[in-house]
Amino acid sequence: MASKVIMPKQGLQMTEGTIISWLAKEGDVVEEGKPLFEMETDKLTIEITAPATGTLLKIVREEGDVVPITELIAVIGEAGEDISSLVAAPAAPPQQATSGSVTQRVFASPRARWRSEEAGLDPATLAGSGPEGLIIEKDVLAAIDSRPAATPLARQAAQETGVNLTDIAGSGPRGKVYRRDIVVPVYHTQREDRLIKLSGMRRVISERMRQSLDSAAQAVHRIEVDMSEAVRLRNNLKAAEISVSFNDIILKSVARALLCHPRMNSRLTDGGILELGDVNIGMAVAVNDGLLVPVIRNTDTLSLVKIRGESRRLAEAARTGTLGPDELQGGTFSVSNLGMFELNSFTAIINSPESGILAIGAIKDMAVVVDGEIVSRPMCGLSLTYDHRVIDGAPAAGFLREVKNLLENPYLLI
Repeated sequence: MASKVIMPKQGLQMTEGTIISWLAKEGDVVEEGKPLFEMETDKLTIEITAPATGTLLKIVREEGDVVPITELIAVIGEAGEDISSLVAAPAAPPQQATSGSVTQRVFASPRARWRSEEAGLDPATLAGSGPEGLIIEKDVLAAIDSRPAATPLARQAAQETGVNLTDIAGSGPRGKVYRRDIVVPVYHTQREDRLIKLSGMRRVISERMRQSLDSAAQAVHRIEVDMSEAVRLRNNLKAAEISVSFNDIILKSVARALLCHPRMNSRLTDGGILELGDVNIGMAVAVNDGLLVPVIRNTDTLSLVKIRGESRRLAEAARTGTLGPDELQGGTFSVSNLGMFELNSFTAIINSPESGILAIGAIKDMAVVVDGEIVSRPMCGLSLTYDHRVIDGAPAAGFLREVKNLLENPYLLI
């Protein structure tokens, strides 16, 4: 067979990726379509499959290398085949060094990184039990279980002062360490500056947000919504053992409003304003050092229960790094909910090339005037950011009012 060169593109919308681990070694027979190596892109970690069946003759780029999508990384062919012309002078990856020592990459699965971040552990301090020393989730959980019992404030104080918690005799139950057990310097505390290098995801988010602001005429409308009926609907569904969240009700309301106001479900093209037939709502999900926007496809056709199932599945996949590339593409409008952080309202940036994004604040009991009397109602602040090149202020306000009407009369969604 003719030798087959491997380049890490395979239809992905990216410019470069980091090789996390090779799943085969030189000399192994590999099969077309079977996983060959793992790669971390700007958004997720994926498996790249072999493009042909044959012998893995040469691995040109090693684990930890950042590789452009057009660059040769390996060759598949027949055993003994001369491939010297293909790999004559591959570009050597630059090594990063600090104070004369080479910085080594820490190899960890997405779930392990997530667990480490959540527990405040440095993956570099852990021993991996996975293939080739890969740190996996159980390694992190074992490290968490072996840590001395301590309060979060005590752990923070220990980190700030460089104290090893294993050397502290805790004054709490069963030796639990409290902050008072650690001598914390109050005055003249010196802290060193810390440089955090931009990850692939953080760099892409930075570029796209700046591009969105530079390329669209972004304007904002705000409105307050009385969520009393939405609360009542959710409680009634809960009593019937049907679990939905307020965010699911909001997603359904937005999808229905987009059908009534198709200009909000559009994008600006070279040929004009394209009103899209499908309603695919992107749902912003916070992940380690970034933000992903998985897409709920055909949201307008889904019931509240199906929206709940899909939103849960996509959010979990985003946090564990198991989203597929197709689940991050094709959005026509986005929703960002930061209500869990108790924000009354905030302004979101449009996820280009879409023309609008709805920011959801917290639902809070507030004093409002109803029929001339001051009463307490669960209120929620909505902020619509829209592209003024595509839609004017009045129709954008009409869309936002439609969302408000549906949330205040949510039985119209059923």
